[in-house]
Amino acid sequence: MLSKDWSVSAVMAAFLAVLIAYAGPAIIFFQAGDAAGISPEMMSSWIWAISIGPGVVGIFLSWRMKMPIITAWSAPGTALLVTLFPAISVNEAVAAYITAAAIIFVIGISGSFDRIMRSIPKGIASGMMAGILFEFGVNAFRSVAAMPVLAFSMVVAYIVFRRLVPRYSIVLVMLVGVAAAVLLGQTHLGVLELKLATPMFISPEWSWGSTLSLALPLVLVSLTGQFLPGMAILHVSGYPAPARPILSLTSVASAAIAVFGGITVVLAAITAALCTGKDAHEDASRRYVAGIANGVFFLIGGTFAGTIVLLFTALPKEFVAILAGLALVGAIATNVVSAMQEEAHREAAIITFLATASNMSFLGLGSAFWGVVIGGFAYLVLNKARKKAA
Repeated sequence: MLSKDWSVSAVMAAFLAVLIAYAGPAIIFFQAGDAAGISPEMMSSWIWAISIGPGVVGIFLSWRMKMPIITAWSAPGTALLVTLFPAISVNEAVAAYITAAAIIFVIGISGSFDRIMRSIPKGIASGMMAGILFEFGVNAFRSVAAMPVLAFSMVVAYIVFRRLVPRYSIVLVMLVGVAAAVLLGQTHLGVLELKLATPMFISPEWSWGSTLSLALPLVLVSLTGQFLPGMAILHVSGYPAPARPILSLTSVASAAIAVFGGITVVLAAITAALCTGKDAHEDASRRYVAGIANGVFFLIGGTFAGTIVLLFTALPKEFVAILAGLALVGAIATNVVSAMQEEAHREAAIITFLATASNMSFLGLGSAFWGVVIGGFAYLVLNKARKKAA
């Protein structure tokens, strides 16, 4: 069946999706590792874990369900992680990953996903996400001070390519950035070599601080920022995929890779559109091959995670900051618009956004937690006042 359904277009769509994932969301993981102060060997283990988990799950689900189930790691969760290191340890982060996986598993197996999503005000969730991502967008432009030629060339390339070839813009911006860094003599590409990944076990250490600051917000951003739009893309593309097996299997995979530094495995959202539409194949019943190929490319990337780490450590830190910020412009815009969309949520959403973007810390808990708490309180109080006035 697979050999009959195989197509070059499906494989190319999958390759592009994985390339965009490594060029965009993976960059944030390097920033998290830098904030945590981990070694290149540990970073290689992290990249191995976030590649192998989605790879295995994506292959199995796509083959089993005969749908292009595109999985990845939680990009918004990774962005949250950057804001918490080094206040929490890597061991505490691993424990939070496992806790988040257990919560998502319960939600998935219980079939309560849709009910939970309806109970969270959209403006609050979007305001928190916008606040988490805001710093990344700002850092892209702060890099102008250190490397103006690199920064402006990448920003201009992003604007031009977004106009001409929006689907491939981030990959092309990455290539422009690499070329600029080479011309400026700011690279160490001589250290590049094919290097296999060596998974490193990290023992989890549970704490209330990491559970409340990382695990719970990680569940929220993964459900609202990845699973919800990911399921919507599948349904819009004509694939009535049930949420239960997807959430259940991804959470089991998340728990398995957590001890090697892998953050939550989720449904892809942005890159999923590449593999679920006509660009992958005219025949919708044959697009599941793109999901399998996507998983295979992730397995290859995970196997050579050491080379990926060498590549990004050979490039200047400003390159990583600029690429991460530009890759998240679309996500920032989407969440800002979503936060402002409903008038009933608007003021509470702004409060959530400001509290989260402030990077405040209180009682050992991070700004994402306090953003939701303060914003949620504002939503309840202000909506009750509006209802009384009406």
